[in-house]
Amino acid sequence: MERAALFHALFVNMSKESQHQKVLRIKNMVCPRCIMVVREELERLGLHVLEVELGVAIISDNDELDVAAVESIMNSKGFELLHDKWEELVESTKVAVIDVIYSEKIATLATNLSTYLAEELGRDYSTISTAFKTSEGITLSRYIVLQKIERVKELLTYGELPLSTVATKVGYKSLQHLSSQFREITGTTPNKYRTQGGTDRQTIDNLH
Repeated sequence: MERAALFHALFVNMSKESQHQKVLRIKNMVCPRCIMVVREELERLGLHVLEVELGVAIISDNDELDVAAVESIMNSKGFELLHDKWEELVESTKVAVIDVIYSEKIATLATNLSTYLAEELGRDYSTISTAFKTSEGITLSRYIVLQKIERVKELLTYGELPLSTVATKVGYKSLQHLSSQFREITGTTPNKYRTQGGTDRQTIDNLH
């Protein structure tokens, strides 16, 4: 399964608590490999892992949870256990943005992206954007642009799609708009970037 399809399949509704399970919110989980690593490490601690998806690990409520041990092992792997509701909202926002871009749902949204995110996260957009700016130091709109451009880079590097098709897949209404934002972020044009082989790819969990 290709990367975009995996992001789509693994995107979760962040409201899975029940009386029979504990839900751990985990920061910096942005790829399928992260899911495998988190599951392995939690099982190594002797926890009964029910499910692991992007940003979330669900364990049996019968397990005695050593929070310090979980935090230590998560930190050692580049993740972070979240406790604060605002941090959880920001991380959920990141997962939602990555999903809608990499699954290419953004190309067929019946509404604008801000409305989509508000509906997905169950919060008004102003609350989401304020929490994001406070936590990350950049606006949510800027983060979305950076993620879109990184997806464009990936499509340019690994495929031979026409630029107009790339623009549509990543949610741009016109090739001119894509080209303008691409030049602003990278300092070059999409065509030149493709010709040069794409040498400045960034990891999507570290875009600022």
